[in-house]
Amino acid sequence: MTEHYFSNIPQSKSSPKTWKYQLRGKEYTFTSDVGVFSKDEVDFGSRFLVEKFEEPTIDGDFLDLGCGYGPLGITLADYYPNRHVVMVDVNERALVLAEDNARQNDIDNVEVKQSDRFSSLLDRKFAAIITNPPIRAGKRIVHAILEESKSCLLEQGEIWVVIQKKQGAPSVREKLNTVFGNVEVVARNKGYYLLKAVNV
Repeated sequence: MTEHYFSNIPQSKSSPKTWKYQLRGKEYTFTSDVGVFSKDEVDFGSRFLVEKFEEPTIDGDFLDLGCGYGPLGITLADYYPNRHVVMVDVNERALVLAEDNARQNDIDNVEVKQSDRFSSLLDRKFAAIITNPPIRAGKRIVHAILEESKSCLLEQGEIWVVIQKKQGAPSVREKLNTVFGNVEVVARNKGYYLLKAVNV
């Protein structure tokens, strides 16, 4: 059976790698591993999202959905210290890394927890949901994430999604518009689309 980064408990032998990376003008230290999405560097889609993200006008927590080893949530928690950032993933190895990375970057306004999509968050609502969705999990899963996100957003809360055109950006854009009644292409770069919808 082929193992994916969205496997619950990766069976591949651990071989962690640590590197330094600049995001939003600050250098961070990240450790990733095999069996986790983007094990060698911060992937372009995550960099694109984190650099272009703008804080919503409403109060409330942020959710990094499918956080992996944590570059998105950690960077945004650091940049917006008045916000609490919840970081969730289905992958246990990724969650351990996310906790370790938060510690080694001295970020304490984060909460790391295991969740299959929104299953562990049904009583929570957020001002912003950010996601670089698990494309390899398939269109059905990605679209389910978009549908379920609406009930986890506060009124005027925002969902930010980064996705490549060739991996389904047009259908994700259409789906967001169907679910929320609005969608904005915030930016495009190298075939990546950064999409935003507001829970009005």
